[in-house]
Amino acid sequence: MPAGPSSGDAPFARVLDAARTGAGWACTRLWNDHAGAVAAFARARGSREPDDLTSEVFLAVFDRLAEFRGDERAFRSFVFSIAYRRLVDELRKRERRGEPEEWTPESAPRRASSAEDEAGARLGDAAALALLDELSSDQRDVMVLRVVADLTIEQVAEVFGKRVGAVKALQRRALQALRKKCCRPPYPSGPLER
Repeated sequence: MPAGPSSGDAPFARVLDAARTGAGWACTRLWNDHAGAVAAFARARGSREPDDLTSEVFLAVFDRLAEFRGDERAFRSFVFSIAYRRLVDELRKRERRGEPEEWTPESAPRRASSAEDEAGARLGDAAALALLDELSSDQRDVMVLRVVADLTIEQVAEVFGKRVGAVKALQRRALQALRKKCCRPPYPSGPLER
C-alpha cells in the first residue's frame, strides 16, 4: 500500500518516485520541504509576487520530475535553478515594461511619516534588503541562495552555471563589502588605534 500523508519520514527517493506517479501526499511533501525557501528567495530578490512565482516554480518542477536524476541535495539545486530562471524572467519583464504604481496616501511625497514609521522602516527586513541591494547582482544572488535557500557553494555554482571558485570569490567579495558596511567603527580612526 502506498504511503500516505502521514509518511513525513519517508525517504526522499520514495517521495520522489511517488510524486512522479502523481501521488498527492508526495507532491505536498516536496512543496512543504522547499516552497518556503523558494518564496523567501523570491521575496529577498525583489519579486513583486513571491507566492505566485513560487507556484510557477513548482508547476515547472512537477512538470519536469520525470527528467530529474539525483538525491535530495541535487533536487534542491534543481528547484532553485528553476526559481532563479523564473525570477530573472520576472525582473527582465518588469524592466522592459515598467510597472505603474497605484497612488496611495501613504506613498504621497508630501506626507510626513511618524517617528515610529521611520524607525520601523529602518529595522529588520528592510535594513537587510538595503544592505543586499548595495551589492552587485551576482554577489547578492550568491548571498541570498547561500543564506535564504541554504544551498552549498557547489549547488549555487550549479544554479548559476559557474565554476565553484567563481562563486567562492563572489561570496568572499560580498562578505567583505557587507563587513565594511556593518562594522564601521562609531568614531573616526586616529593615531591611538594603531
